[in-house]
Amino acid sequence: MQRTKQQEKDIEQNLRRIQKLQLENSVTKINSNKYTMEDFPNEIFYEIFEYLDLYDIYKGFYNLNTRFRDLTIHANVLTKINPSIMSNSNFKDYYQNIVKPNQKQINFLRLINPFVINIIFPSPRTILNFNSLETLILDNLHNKKFDEFFDHFMHLPNLHSLNISLTECIKSLYILFCQIFRLPKLKYCKIEYYSENNEEPLYIDLNYNCSSIEHLIINGPFPFNTFNNLLCCLPKLKHLSMNSIVGSQMISEIQELSPIELKYFKHISLKIDYIHFGKFEKIVKDFFHHVQTRDVRSLDAKQYQELITSYMPYLRIFDINHEYSIGKNDLTYHDIINQFNSSFWIENKWFFTHQHRRTLGPHTGIFYSTAPYRRKYYTYYLTLNNEVCSHIQENVNSVKHLHIVSQGIQNNVLNYFPNVNQLSIRYISKKQNESTIAILQRIVPLKQLTTLFIKYIDLPVEYLIKLLYFAPNVHTLNLIELPSSVTDLKLIKENETSKCVSNMNKIENLTIRRWITFYEIPFILHFFPKLKYLKTQILTHETRKIIRLLLSETRNRIRNLLKTTP
Repeated sequence: MQRTKQQEKDIEQNLRRIQKLQLENSVTKINSNKYTMEDFPNEIFYEIFEYLDLYDIYKGFYNLNTRFRDLTIHANVLTKINPSIMSNSNFKDYYQNIVKPNQKQINFLRLINPFVINIIFPSPRTILNFNSLETLILDNLHNKKFDEFFDHFMHLPNLHSLNISLTECIKSLYILFCQIFRLPKLKYCKIEYYSENNEEPLYIDLNYNCSSIEHLIINGPFPFNTFNNLLCCLPKLKHLSMNSIVGSQMISEIQELSPIELKYFKHISLKIDYIHFGKFEKIVKDFFHHVQTRDVRSLDAKQYQELITSYMPYLRIFDINHEYSIGKNDLTYHDIINQFNSSFWIENKWFFTHQHRRTLGPHTGIFYSTAPYRRKYYTYYLTLNNEVCSHIQENVNSVKHLHIVSQGIQNNVLNYFPNVNQLSIRYISKKQNESTIAILQRIVPLKQLTTLFIKYIDLPVEYLIKLLYFAPNVHTLNLIELPSSVTDLKLIKENETSKCVSNMNKIENLTIRRWITFYEIPFILHFFPKLKYLKTQILTHETRKIIRLLLSETRNRIRNLLKTTP
């Protein structure tokens, strides 16, 4: 009997548990006999290395003595390079001793900082030294760098996985995808970009470009009028995910390619914006015959039923998520979603639930699939109106990242999310106080949070301090802007809760999306003493003042940030 993927995954996890127990037993036995660390056999260290980041191995063992240096160099983990945040000088040392001598055996490379990319690849051609490279992940890559590297990517014989996040606006999607489709061995590709021109036709000559890609993720706006041509270039496609397919008013002058049979195409996830159902229906008829899993973002039960019955005979999972307006004035939101209660949906075991804010009227809401899907990300809309619409509640134990959207949290909270460790909050109301935090504690275990996103402006500094007081294990904080009152640092320092939070918070990564000024820097340095990484925008004319301030600060207060400044 052929094993399922889940069974294989369970077997692999059990083997890992057994290996870990054997390692723990070996260490316990050695400790009971009062051996020193150097008495451990090499196999024990190789097992330990499996649980550590390569840079931690290098930092902890490489310079101890000759034996540990040899152990570090010959460890199998040297095939994977995924450097954490570190200073320019530290990385240069790491590069010279670990990365450069082993570049021919490295098969996994993830780089998140532009200055690191410049050190490892002083010229684009040097990427050819990594001739065993199978997986390449480049975050925050400048478009010019991507263009320079690309011709050399072509000559990496084993490159089958590419993950790239571009920092600048894409001028031509045509050129971008032409480049990607030229890579002869590529099986997995994830590309993240933003574009101002979402209506550019994408026409690729199939005689020149038939891509080998099987798993494609596109995070960026893609024009629907050339979606057909994209699919025609992917004859081996198995999985497609696109977070923004946008409609176009432009009449395309190019001739659409004739549909091809995508016989391996099983899974698709699409977010569709302002696309007429008839146009989408044509794509389904032409390409989705073999699809088994479908995640969609539009809403019409009868049309979907007909489409699935006639053109998607293998569909097993139908995962829908529709938000906001239904766009029909003669029907309410309930009229539309009640159509998903027919025998067709029940017999296929496709069940749904909904929530909505009454203040936006009877034509808006959020409608989405429930069991058997186990969501890790969940958007929770809270209403100011005490009248709560009754609907099926789903199991939320699988949710790890909760996004709360509200006009102001009230006591009519319906759900508790016990396993959330990432929280995003977007409020419309400015009235945030201690009672709001108390209600938040009824929704998520605040002490469990490690990542916090606050997505609204005019944030009161008192609220931020209080929230961090009850969420002491947050290490990553993302704000749209700093509270306006942070410039009054003297008053903040006098607050007892503020003193406690300043001394105890564990925040190492801080992102502020809007501009910060010279006068806000002291608050950051005082309030986040463990900060290692700061991403924000500053005014050009304040750059020198800010640098002088950083260099004049007590080094104990900003020592971690200075260590990681490029």
